[in-house]
Amino acid sequence: MELFKLEHKKLWRKNSTRICVLLCLLYCVGLGSFLVYQWMTYGSIKEKLSGHNFDGYENIRNCQEYSRKYAVLTDETLQEWVRDFKDLYAQLDEDRKTLGFENIETVHKIGNSDMHTVNGWLRTLYPELERSDMLGITVMSDYVETEKLTGLYERRKKAVDTFLTVSGQTGAERDYLLQINEKVQEPFSWKWTEGWSNILGNTVSGLGAVMALFLAVTLSALFAGEWHDNTSPLLLTTKNGWRRLAAAKIQTGIAFTLELFTMIAVGTVVLQLVFLGTEGWDMPIQMVKMIAIAPMNMLQAEIYEFAFTLLGALGYAGIVMLFSALSKNHVLALLMSLAAAYGPMAIHNRVPVFMEKIFDLLPLVGSGADVFRTNTFHLFGRYIWSPYLLIWAPCLIGVLCLFPAVRGWARRMRV
Repeated sequence: MELFKLEHKKLWRKNSTRICVLLCLLYCVGLGSFLVYQWMTYGSIKEKLSGHNFDGYENIRNCQEYSRKYAVLTDETLQEWVRDFKDLYAQLDEDRKTLGFENIETVHKIGNSDMHTVNGWLRTLYPELERSDMLGITVMSDYVETEKLTGLYERRKKAVDTFLTVSGQTGAERDYLLQINEKVQEPFSWKWTEGWSNILGNTVSGLGAVMALFLAVTLSALFAGEWHDNTSPLLLTTKNGWRRLAAAKIQTGIAFTLELFTMIAVGTVVLQLVFLGTEGWDMPIQMVKMIAIAPMNMLQAEIYEFAFTLLGALGYAGIVMLFSALSKNHVLALLMSLAAAYGPMAIHNRVPVFMEKIFDLLPLVGSGADVFRTNTFHLFGRYIWSPYLLIWAPCLIGVLCLFPAVRGWARRMRV
């Protein structure tokens, strides 16, 4: 324990470590959360549509207030929303005719209506009502015939089945995925959705790609740095020996990963509670993506994505420490660590499907947002929904890297 404390203190005394932690927090918590909530995404629209105001907190409250009156998603409430939206659009056209410009108050009401989410539902569930001559001119909810918006949940089941067919997921795979979908409870509760869509689609699911950079910079010198500092001969003469020292370094790397993740997660969640509160946590994730099959609500999906990121970060830390132990040059270890994460990310969408699935298993390369998808793995004659496998495989890879890391460092120490 004493050796671990010394190694841990040594790591945190480095200026590079402190700078990495500060920059990571500024990017993930400051830019990725605070500025997104208060200004960049949820601030109200400025006059002449020239950007956003710095009033996200108040504007989010207005968005939440607008959606509260619908409460539950049914044919009737969807039709009511479309009628309300058409009235707003009619008012906007009237403002243009009488005033010669768009009334910013009407623009704000339209922006607060969750229009992007609902129009996504309409395109998914009622594709035959979408008019090609209106594409790029106006949104679907402005012209769709309200009385035709019926059979919402039956259409959702049909849309899921159609998507699986188009994706080539038929036979036993289709039956397996539909069994998961059967657990989705209806009807869906309806609160403001776009805030949760951003949390699950960007904020939490994107943390891993950012953490990879700072973990690589910090941990790549954990073993290799001893060669850079010319301390390896001294280490061979210490009473603790290389095995205990290697164990202490690995514990330090794991501890740092947990500490960095905790700081980011706490900062992100605190700002989420401040700006969004807890409203809508019990909505099913189908309110974000109608053809999602996971029987999860928003809070469960967020917990999954945080767990996915944490286990992926621990797995990636194992890979970085392996490269650090096998290399005498910490710069080379850094480059290999970055390549292990960002290389697969860069070519992920340019390789065959089976390669994409392999890449998804690598630490911090896959995404916790797979809970919205229908991807599967076929192993030992059985289908496994991808989120079940993706959450554990990256961490297991990292654990398996620790044993060769210790042996590799020992071999180099003896040379």
